[in-house]
Amino acid sequence: QVQLVESGGGLVQPGGSLRLSCAASGSIFSLNNWGWYRQAPGKQRELVARITRIGITTYVDSVKGRFTISRDYAKNTVYLQMNSLKPEDTAVYYCRAETTGYWGQGTQVTVSS
Repeated sequence: QVQLVESGGGLVQPGGSLRLSCAASGSIFSLNNWGWYRQAPGKQRELVARITRIGITTYVDSVKGRFTISRDYAKNTVYLQMNSLKPEDTAVYYCRAETTGYWGQGTQVTVSS
């Protein structure tokens, strides 16, 4: 059974940083492109960043230059490094194994002073 377990969310002041982790069980890690999504209250879920199996990364315009997606094959883990956080980054963040369609349970990120 495949599980995606996210961690690293929390409360941070504007301008601060967080690193989200998504640990994958099972044998799906290397088979997938990976995405980080977020959903703010009253808004649709949006794709924030994606990394393909060959390491190509893409970002939504609002996070370019501030967020970095990466993966560690040895740890079966995908990361989202978030710097220079803004209040508008507040949302529940989800990872997704995009080729196989699995979702994590989400982790709350709140940016507030």
